[in-house]
Amino acid sequence: MNYFVTAIDTDSGKTLVSAILCEALQADYWKPVQAGFPTDSETVSSLISNSSIKIHPEAYRLKMPASPHASAKAEGIEIKRERFVLPSTNRDLVIEGAGGCLVPLANDFFVIDLIGQLESQVILVSNFYLGSINHTLLTVEALKKRNIAIKGIIFNGEPNAESERIILSTAQLPVLLHILPETLITKEVVQRYAQQLKNNLHV
Repeated sequence: MNYFVTAIDTDSGKTLVSAILCEALQADYWKPVQAGFPTDSETVSSLISNSSIKIHPEAYRLKMPASPHASAKAEGIEIKRERFVLPSTNRDLVIEGAGGCLVPLANDFFVIDLIGQLESQVILVSNFYLGSINHTLLTVEALKKRNIAIKGIIFNGEPNAESERIILSTAQLPVLLHILPETLITKEVVQRYAQQLKNNLHV
């Protein structure tokens, strides 16, 4: 199974969630487009405990930390749909997106287009801030409009019961995990959340 991790905002916690998923599922990891350094692949590699999990190379590795379409333009690179081919693996694959669903990779090519192209189930990361209900439900609506399967939502941050209630009741999606604020993100923290996620995914 291919799981595409996307989020409602740029800093919602996709990389941490990706590491937790890799640890829980013993899945490989792939970041199709990287913009800026250090890379998310390096971060995930530093947080997983199973050395047999493979980190697949990016299709595009851009230097400027910006929207991929802008980074590519600044570096004289054209991001093309046909360059995105799923890595060969016998494991589940965790794919981490760039920003949210409507982040442009090129003028007429957005992250949500890539999700559809790769035929992956979405795991949506939602963190809490003023406006996050709107951003979460708009993201869910956009995905459902394209008939993209959503496995569930992972909430990241200090719990907000009322925000969670209205999001889940409106979106009609399961919550897969709650990630609380952590002083330090370590392999042990990732392992702890991975066990919780395994229980919720029944794997």
